[in-house]
Amino acid sequence: MRTVLVVDDEEKIRDVVVSYLNNDGFRTLEAGTGAQALELVKKEGVHLLILDLMLPDMDGEQVCRAVRQMNSVPILMLTAKVSNANRIQGLSLGADDYVTKPFDPRELVARVRAILRRTDEGQLLADRVSYDNGHLEIDSLQQKVYCGGEPVSLTPSEYKLLIALAKYPKRHFTRDELVDKVLGYEFSGDIRTIDQHVKNIRHKIERDPKRPSYIVTVYGSGYRFSGEGT
Repeated sequence: MRTVLVVDDEEKIRDVVVSYLNNDGFRTLEAGTGAQALELVKKEGVHLLILDLMLPDMDGEQVCRAVRQMNSVPILMLTAKVSNANRIQGLSLGADDYVTKPFDPRELVARVRAILRRTDEGQLLADRVSYDNGHLEIDSLQQKVYCGGEPVSLTPSEYKLLIALAKYPKRHFTRDELVDKVLGYEFSGDIRTIDQHVKNIRHKIERDPKRPSYIVTVYGSGYRFSGEGT
């Protein structure tokens, strides 16, 4: 049974979200503060985090940043902030999806299932593949990425995007295709979200993010993976 941690300082909202998740077969944990959330992430086997941005002790961005230093558990941000800048900021910190208040609890549960489904599906054709004389390595069995021998911390969506591209090297993918593969057919946001994920990955695996050698831009359309696997 998958465990979802619901982090919101409003008890009524937690009650509604938890009720719908429980009815859909999920085990749930609750936290009303950022500190409580971080403690639960450390101690419990959390599969997904629903995180409100407005918390009494710290903001959701701080919690997201702290969680990302510990592990790559998927994070769905819950907020009243609706600007594109807020969405981009959340994604750049490592969030996997963004839902604005007020929301339909059924849609929220659907988003949770979609994120977990995407997280499970990312597999390469080989168990471990290396590129650029071993500088970049992808271990599909452990779902880990290494750069220069050091582990790279990717969010589930970033990992899924990297796998989607690396599985078919030199094939050109449009942004729409990558949205379907990484964010799912249910995604209704801006397809430029893919650009932010690509930017995040480049900063983590490229020697020079401004002159990328792995994830190459196909101008006006999308991206392709350039690398000789071994």
